[in-house]
Amino acid sequence: MAAMFSPALHRQRHQFVIDFVKQHKPKKVVDLGCSECSLLKKLRFHREIELLVGLDVNGAKVKKHMYGLAPISTDYLQPTYDQLCIELYQGSVTQEDARLRGFDLVTAIELIEHLTLADVGLFSAVLFGYMTPVAVIVSTPNSEFNPLLPGLRGFRHSDHKFEWTRAEFRSWALKVCLDYGYEVAFTGVGQAPQGQQESVGFCSQIGVFHRIGGRNGCNMLLDDDADDVFSYTLLYSIKYPSLRDNNTLRRVLVSEVLYSAEKLKDRWLEEKTGNRDGTQCQTEEGRDEFLSELCMEMEEQQTAYVEQMKNPWEQCGRSVSNDEEEKYDEMLETQGHKHQGPCTLRRFIFFLCAGRYVSVPLAVLWSCCPKVCALSGSLSNLRHLLMGNPEVKLSQDGSAVLVAHQEQDQEEEDVDNDLEDSGYAGASHYSHSAEQEENWEANV
Repeated sequence: MAAMFSPALHRQRHQFVIDFVKQHKPKKVVDLGCSECSLLKKLRFHREIELLVGLDVNGAKVKKHMYGLAPISTDYLQPTYDQLCIELYQGSVTQEDARLRGFDLVTAIELIEHLTLADVGLFSAVLFGYMTPVAVIVSTPNSEFNPLLPGLRGFRHSDHKFEWTRAEFRSWALKVCLDYGYEVAFTGVGQAPQGQQESVGFCSQIGVFHRIGGRNGCNMLLDDDADDVFSYTLLYSIKYPSLRDNNTLRRVLVSEVLYSAEKLKDRWLEEKTGNRDGTQCQTEEGRDEFLSELCMEMEEQQTAYVEQMKNPWEQCGRSVSNDEEEKYDEMLETQGHKHQGPCTLRRFIFFLCAGRYVSVPLAVLWSCCPKVCALSGSLSNLRHLLMGNPEVKLSQDGSAVLVAHQEQDQEEEDVDNDLEDSGYAGASHYSHSAEQEENWEANV
C-alpha cells in the first residue's frame, strides 16, 4: 500500500517538536513516553538544550535503545562550550517525581490515548499541576480522521484506550488550562485530502500549552515546601564532553597547541632554510650560519612577539568569515595587541635549543592561532593550562613550547612510542533499530 503521508506521520510529529525547540530554545526538555528514544536522538543535536530527559513505563524497551544516545566520536574530538546531559527514567506519567519539575518543555507525543480515562486525570495533575513546565506539547490521534485511513477498523493501535474527536480533545485541554493556569493553541500534522480539512481536521491533533506568566509563573509554584518525591528509576545518564569542563578544555587545548606549534615551526624553518624539513641545518657549516643569523635577530628583537603581523588565520592556514575576523580584531584591540600590517615568520623570536628543539613562544601561539587564543582566553591562562602537562615540553621559564627539530636517538624514540598509548578512546555505541510505530502507521 502506498504511503498516505510524506514525510511519514511520526516524522511530521517529531519535526513539529524540533521546530518548536528551534524557535523557543528550551534548556531543559523531557519526553514522556519516550519508548525507543527516537525523538530524543533527534533533539540531542540541538545544543541549546542542556538537560534532555526521557521517561517511559517500559524500562526494557528504553534499555534496548538508550545507547544510541551516547556521544559520537566527533563530540570528543571537537567538543564545544555547549553542555548536554541526557537522563532516562523508568516510571509512570501518573506518578510524581521531583527531578522532572520546572522544565522548559515537556512533550507527550501520542501518549495520552494509551492511558485509561481514570489515569488521564492523574496525568493532567502530575504534568500541569506538579511538574509545572513552561510549555507542553501534546499530540493524540484525531478519531474524526479515521474513516479516511485505508484498512483501519477500530483504534489505530491495539493498546489505545480511546481516541478523541477534536471537540473532546479541546474540552480536555481547556479544562487543564482553567485548572492549572495555562493557555493552549490547537494545530496538528497530517493534512486531510483537499476540500476535507475543515470537516475532519488533522490526522494527529496537537495542543501547544504555555504557562500563564511563563518562567516566573512556574518558579512561584516551585517555591512551595512540598516534600521531594523520587518515584522513577534512573536507567541511563550521560554527560557530553564540553569545553566548560576543565579536563576536556586542557585536552583540546594541548592538542591544538601541539598542532599549531609544529606547523609554525615548519613554516619558520622553511623560511630560514628554504627546505621544509630543515636539512640545510644538519651540516655543521649550515648550523653555524643558521645560529649566527638567529643570534643577530634575537639581539634586534627583544619583545616576545611582533607588534605587526599579518592576518593570524593566514599564518595558520585557516579561512574565516569577515565577521569572525572583525571579532578577533576587536579582541586584540582591547588587549593592546591589534596588528597593523604584514610581516613574516622571521620576525618571531624562534630559536634552536642545542640543535634538538625549536622554541615556539607561547605569545606567538596565542597571537597567531585563533583557536589557541579562543580556548585559553589569555596568555597567562594559556601558560597555566599547559604547565605540568606531560604531552607539552615547555622551556625552563615556561614562556615557550619546545618542538623536536632533529630525529631523536632510537632509544628515545622507543620511549616516546611507549608514551603514545595515551590516546583518548571515545567510542560510541549506536543503536540502528528502526522506530517501531503504531500498528496502523507502520503501513502508511
